[in-house]
Amino acid sequence: MTNKSDGSLAIGRRSVLLGLGAAGLLAGFVPGGLRQARAQTVSTGSADLTVVSDGSLTLPMGFVFPDVPQDELARLLADNGMATDALRPDCNVTLVRTGDRLAIFDVGAGANFMPTAGKLADSLAAAGIDPAEVTDVVITHAHPDHIWGLTDDFDELVFANAQHHIGKAEWDFWSSPETISKVPQDRQTFVVGAQNRFAAIADAVRFLADGEEVLPGVEAVATPGHTPGHLSFMVHGTEPVLIIGDAISNSVLSFERPDWPTASDHDPALGAQTRRKLLDRLAGDKVRAIGFHFPYPGAGMVEKKDGSYRYVPA
Repeated sequence: MTNKSDGSLAIGRRSVLLGLGAAGLLAGFVPGGLRQARAQTVSTGSADLTVVSDGSLTLPMGFVFPDVPQDELARLLADNGMATDALRPDCNVTLVRTGDRLAIFDVGAGANFMPTAGKLADSLAAAGIDPAEVTDVVITHAHPDHIWGLTDDFDELVFANAQHHIGKAEWDFWSSPETISKVPQDRQTFVVGAQNRFAAIADAVRFLADGEEVLPGVEAVATPGHTPGHLSFMVHGTEPVLIIGDAISNSVLSFERPDWPTASDHDPALGAQTRRKLLDRLAGDKVRAIGFHFPYPGAGMVEKKDGSYRYVPA
């Protein structure tokens, strides 16, 4: 690792991957099971949303839920037919076409995060979408599986013709030279990776605030906790859709026990509070949601159920 002249950290992509492996994120990884390139389209009445796959992740259970009642966790996993060793979530990338604009919301993990992720290019090709057509790249937050796909193997921007958008609070957090010393050691490569990608888009970035319109009919919604500046995006219309990123990360556990702290959240208490508020809003307003890590294609409704919530795929 070296310091660049502007004070930011620079690190090779291969070194970042090795750092992740050392952190144990690849523990229990299953080499097979790559997702096929595919696309699913829904409409709000004023915009068309296309969901494509970036593949999937493998997250050891102890990495995600180390501080919850393990007997209840095991019961919920068993009751829902889920594996007990790790979560293996899909990665759903949403594109929104409205008027003459084509926006992509998050860009996947790129080639060097996990072998089962980084499939966005294949999925876009299968859907007939040329990256050169994308006018706007909108980032929910700066975790690797959401932004490392900003650049290719030659460190060139994948969506070279696009304006890039991100929350100002999110940018400030990951850009700060102090952040790397404030996160656990196994997340420090996340900071380095974010700073490298931020450097690539610095000349084509627009900062967003809560309630701001990023595109006509698309509103930024502050959903902090998973990261300090996490944003979700409401696509308005006769049948609105909320692109929720990782503010709600699992279609079973986050719904049945939204109060449970998860180690994947920067601020577990705030993350739980945000989840509860979002689930209440989605259920009460009967708004569809697209979760980045829900089962593909990630679109569904929220219903209240016995004091908690239930995910109903659309």
